[in-house]
Parts: sequence; structure tokens; C-alpha cells
Amino acid sequence: MKVIEKIDDMRQLRQQLAEPVGFVATMGYFHEGHLALVRQTRAENLSVVVSIFVNPTQFGPQEDFKQYPRDPQRDLALLEKGKPDIVFMPSVAEMYPVQFNSWVEMGKVTERLEGASRPGHFRGVATVVAKLFNIIQPTRAYFGQKDAQQAIVIKKMVADLNMNLEIVTVPTVREPDGLAMSSRNIYLNPKERQAAVVLYQALTLAQKLWSHGEKNAERIRQELVAFIKKQPLADIDYVSIADAETLDELDTVKSPALVSLAVRIGKTRLIDNIVLEYNKSNLA
Repeated sequence: MKVIEKIDDMRQLRQQLAEPVGFVATMGYFHEGHLALVRQTRAENLSVVVSIFVNPTQFGPQEDFKQYPRDPQRDLALLEKGKPDIVFMPSVAEMYPVQFNSWVEMGKVTERLEGASRPGHFRGVATVVAKLFNIIQPTRAYFGQKDAQQAIVIKKMVADLNMNLEIVTVPTVREPDGLAMSSRNIYLNPKERQAAVVLYQALTLAQKLWSHGEKNAERIRQELVAFIKKQPLADIDYVSIADAETLDELDTVKSPALVSLAVRIGKTRLIDNIVLEYNKSNLA
């Protein structure tokens, strides 16, 4: 496992990698969800590259860029088990040199949900991912279903810009009580951690209502909002039932539909989602 910090060095080593090359883009502070991505990438490709880069351009002025958890030595120790060939760990100055001023704007699919709540977020995401794809030239890139809108945005960027790679979405990894694994879970105190399971419970309720024949999206939304509001530590940002490709909000639930929500538990903003599909549940 080689740790590389410079773009030029990364490009030189890329030429030596056996094809196909799988890539996992991360911001570090690994949990089991990250490691599941690395394991699947290792199983499906001859070579594996993992990046660790806390991308400042996807954080808003009032967001937690400076406080975002970082522990690179721990991350590298955990990665040893996943056996990537290269870990790419560039500095901010390496990725965004002085006078950097080029951006990837994705339009409609970024304007709702996370995009509405976090203006500029997906411009930063799309730009850094496009840069990483250009540097690493992967055959396949792997992203977690927990960040469903991010995966949708990246798939559309790859299609629209004719990038020559495949995007693979990997199921959400959850704690035993259902909470989706996230680096931000570390912010939760014990009471907040207990309250945070309300996100998964709300998604489970949506799955149950739909499975029992409820197709009216607004009624399901109202049920979820009412359920979450019973948790005193929860403050809802949004509850969405949308088309799983366009993210247009639905009146009638049609398969596949993305049920996604963002909820603040105390000061910590958490997101989660499931896809309602016939003969398949993404709750596991």
C-alpha cells in the first residue's frame, strides 16, 4: 500500500496499475461503511485506489469543515486490511492551487434536497470528484447509498460529460439498531445517539406503509413527519419521496422511489434514505 500526496506522482503510479482499477473517494475518518466500499472494490478489480481528502469546497460557511473529524494514521491502519494499492492523500493546496477557478455545475438534480439545504455543496462535490476521476482514471468508482443524492449527481455527471468509467452504488452499512454509519455520528452524545435511531425507524415506517398498499406520497410524508416529531431531540430539515433518478417529488409512489430525510439531532445533521422497489428492500 503506497501513500501518495502529489498529483504528478499519482499519475505516474497509475500507469503501472493492472486493469481494471477500482476507486473509492473518501473524506477519511473511516467506519465500517467506508471499509465495505473498499472490500467490494478489492473483490471486483485487480487494482484499488482510495483517496482521503476533506474537500473544503463542499462545505458552506457555517458548516463543520474545520471540525470535521480527521485521523489519517487510524485511517491508514484500517485500510491495511482492505489492501488498496494506493492511498491518495493530497493537500488542499495540491487540489486547489492559487487562482483555481474552474467548477462543475450540475443543474436541476442538485437544486433540491441536500442542494437546497446546502447551497454550493454539489458544485464542490462534482468539481472535486471530476478532478479525482481525471487524476486517477478509474475503471469503476464506488459510492455509498447513504449519500444517495451524491451518487445520483455523480452518475449524471459521468453520463453528461462522457466520462469513461462505471459508477457502482454500495448498500448503506448500519449499526445494529439501524442508524446509518457516518463519520458525523461521533458528534452525538449518548442521549442524542439513542434519539438518532428515529431516522431509521421513520424509513422503516415508510417501507411498511408502502408495502401495505399506501401509494399516496403526501400521506406517507405526513406520517413520517408526525413520527419524527415525537422525538424531542429531532428537528426536521426535509422529508422527501422522490423519483429515484430525477429527484422530482412524487404525488403517487412509483417504483423505484427514493425516500430520503435530513434531521438534526441536537446540533448534528444526519441524513438517511431507502429506495422503495418491488421485490427489494434497501433497509438492510
